Amino acid sequence: MKIFKPAIITAILLLGSLPASARSSQPAEEESGEAILRKVDQNLSSKNRVFESTMIIHGRRSTRSITSVSWSEGDKKSFSEYLSPASEAGTKMLKLEGQLWIYTPAADRTIQISGHMLRQSVMGSDLSYEDMMDDRKLTDIYDSKITGRDTMQGRDVIVLELTARVTDVAYHRQKMWIDAQRFVPLRQEMYAKSGQLLKRMELSDVERIQGRWFPKTMVYKDMLKEGKGTEFKITKIQFDAAIPEHIFSKASLR
Repeated sequence: MKIFKPAIITAILLLGSLPASARSSQPAEEESGEAILRKVDQNLSSKNRVFESTMIIHGRRSTRSITSVSWSEGDKKSFSEYLSPASEAGTKMLKLEGQLWIYTPAADRTIQISGHMLRQSVMGSDLSYEDMMDDRKLTDIYDSKITGRDTMQGRDVIVLELTARVTDVAYHRQKMWIDAQRFVPLRQEMYAKSGQLLKRMELSDVERIQGRWFPKTMVYKDMLKEGKGTEFKITKIQFDAAIPEHIFSKASLR
């Protein structure tokens, strides 16, 4: 899922053996929005990753948890299998080159999700399939500028405004509060082209993992629906692991 990238969701390219935050001697306050966003990409991005997660969906009347294991390679390939509860166990999702397929064991069928269906909720959560699909680097799709400074979760943050420079993007504009020392977002707001706030995401439990800072808890809130939001907790993660090629095949759906 896109860490979730929008959804979450959603890649790190290390410069040498050290993260950019350790290599750069230029203070963050003198850097451009693009340079800061590049460091965010370097922390959140990787050649591939394998992770286990729990998604806690807070509905109007009840709360339910769904566990899954996921594999992803770059921004083109990902595969997820839901493990619990029993009603969802065995459901699988495969993304290949911008196409998404879902296998449901109850119906024993595979369907392709495309077009307007990508905006639908995943398992009744605050994440859409569209959130999960886009794993591109932020610097590849957004222009950015620094608009202010603040504190959040006891940390100094840099406020960035992101504006899309491509048309095939779910959110035309984003506002991000970036940890000024660790270069991970602690809050994101996603807006439509009209200026309407569509989703908000709070990120926390930032840990040092394999040479990068990474938030292990993300709370998504779809501002257009009722409910208390969706927590996405990563319980185990490994970056740049060896993933068998057969994982990313339609045969793996059954």
